[in-house]
Amino acid sequence: MPHCSNDDLNSNEQRLLTALKNGEEWAFSAIYEQYWRKLLGISYRLVRDKDLATSIVQDLFIYLWQKREILQIDSLESYLSTAIRFSTYKVLHQNKRRTAVHAELANEISSDIDEQQIDALFLKEYLQTGISKLPTKCQLVFKLSRENYQSYKEIAEQLNISEKSVEAHISRALRFLRHMRTGYSPSVGIAWRLKEENFLKNIN
Repeated sequence: MPHCSNDDLNSNEQRLLTALKNGEEWAFSAIYEQYWRKLLGISYRLVRDKDLATSIVQDLFIYLWQKREILQIDSLESYLSTAIRFSTYKVLHQNKRRTAVHAELANEISSDIDEQQIDALFLKEYLQTGISKLPTKCQLVFKLSRENYQSYKEIAEQLNISEKSVEAHISRALRFLRHMRTGYSPSVGIAWRLKEENFLKNIN
């Protein structure tokens, strides 16, 4: 049986995403068939209600199709897995059924959280996924700046590179994250109202 390399898988996924953006129904069907069982499993583990979980998954795929032309997705699995978790939690929040929420989410999210904060958490996790895809040194420079609040000069001295190189890495990271962010749901009102620099600095 022929072995598929990661490059082959990534290439196939990019072809699917391109076809989806162009409105090719076969691509949408292929994505649906590949991921709906996994997404249903994630949602069901949270809501413990098959009909409700099925409805949430269907709504997510409807959104994917309706917004296909503007979504910027680098990894289908990462995007859809994150989206279904937070879409499910939003439904639980609306239905006041938090007792079914996974312990990890329950620890992360307070009991009085509102829907906009849920959206902001989704965006935060989605951007964290993006950061992990940056080149190693670019990730390191970005985190030293945004998480450790180090100056360009301090980072340059620590990594033995020029301040111009630090600036270039930060600019590259921000461009990549802005590119990812353009495809995110327009319902994220609270995140969009935050100043970009302050928001990105607080990604932990």
